Amino acid sequence: MEKKLYCIFAYAFLITITFQMLSSEAKQPLSLATDQTALLSLKHTSLLLATNWTNSTSVCTWIGVTCSFRHHRVAALNLSNMALSATIPPQLGRLSFLVSLDLTNNLFYGDLPHQLSLLRRLKFISFRLNHFTGDIPPMLGQLPKLEHLNLRNNSFIGSIPKSLSNLTNLQFLDLTSNSLSGEIPKEFGRLQSLQTLSVQFNRLSGAIPSAIFNISTLVVIALRDNELSGSPPTDMCRNLPFLTVLGLSFNKLSGAIPKNLSQCSRLEVLGLSYNSFSGEIPSEIGYLTSLQILNLGGDNLNGILPHEIGHLQSLVEFAAEDNEIAGSIDFNIFMNMSSLQTLALARNNFTGILSRDVGNITMLTNLYLYENHFTGLIPTEFGQLYHLEILALDVNSLNGSIPHELFNISTLRILSLVDNALTGLLSGTYLPCYQHSMPAIANSVAAFLLK
Repeated sequence: MEKKLYCIFAYAFLITITFQMLSSEAKQPLSLATDQTALLSLKHTSLLLATNWTNSTSVCTWIGVTCSFRHHRVAALNLSNMALSATIPPQLGRLSFLVSLDLTNNLFYGDLPHQLSLLRRLKFISFRLNHFTGDIPPMLGQLPKLEHLNLRNNSFIGSIPKSLSNLTNLQFLDLTSNSLSGEIPKEFGRLQSLQTLSVQFNRLSGAIPSAIFNISTLVVIALRDNELSGSPPTDMCRNLPFLTVLGLSFNKLSGAIPKNLSQCSRLEVLGLSYNSFSGEIPSEIGYLTSLQILNLGGDNLNGILPHEIGHLQSLVEFAAEDNEIAGSIDFNIFMNMSSLQTLALARNNFTGILSRDVGNITMLTNLYLYENHFTGLIPTEFGQLYHLEILALDVNSLNGSIPHELFNISTLRILSLVDNALTGLLSGTYLPCYQHSMPAIANSVAAFLLK
């Protein structure tokens, strides 16, 4: 009797296992079929998709579609650069195994459907360079695995949803070039995996949340061209050991430039221009020896140009125009900057003569020294700047004749010497190569537009 019961139970077990296996096999094609149905809602957006996405081929072979090996489900959808014009169909929310969704550089428009919040496996979203409108949906904060969110260059409006701070795995957030307003959520301090925060070219206002500067993983903070106000924390770089880009230009920030910036020792790009910063350029900036771009123009900076700037031997661009910086310029401090191409110190209160040492900055392509109080002669050593394209010395008190060596610089396109006290004759032999030169009177030279 026991043997008979054992056989009955064993037989029943085998039937159950077999049924489950058959059921699993039956469900798998249905699941992929669900993905196929969801994708077909996009088929009408392009002739390419209409001809390639057909029922006669496996969805996993369709253009832009990648299926996972393990589950044999649609895991990635890359339809970037296809000129697709449509709204995002809500059916995409059925792609339950989707990990990556890239619709970059198309003509998608309208609101983002709330069904996207069903894609709980998503790690990558890029909708940049489209025409999406409306608010950024708070439901995006319900995607627990999301690491990359790029919504730049659209027409989103409203505020940045606080719910995005729930994306604790987020490493990349770019909301640049929309029409966002309101404040940067202070809750963003919870994004402790964030490496890139870019919300440039919006209408954001209020102070920069101090919690942002406590995200030690940050590499890029790009907040330029907003309406941000207040003063950055004096210890803003205390917890940013990996920061390479700090872009705060074209806002309404005020106060002194924090001396603590020197602790962001890996900085390569520092943009603080066209705010309302005041005081002197801190000498501690000289410790940022990896800096390649330093923009301090259009603030209310005064004092003198610190000699420690000379320690920035990797500089390619240094701009401190439109300030109240005074004193003479020791061009020797730029001598070891073998890559310096742009030097913009126009519209300040610099005085004294132009040193012959300027001829040692041999890689310069753009030199802007106009609207200062320079006196004396234009050094002939300017002729050693064989890569120079723009030389602007107008509205100073320079005198004497124009060195003929300037006209040996074959790359020179713009030479502006307006409103000085230059004298002498300008011989036509100096301009054998320039077909569009403009000789002037009264100042000997007003401006040359060369080449």
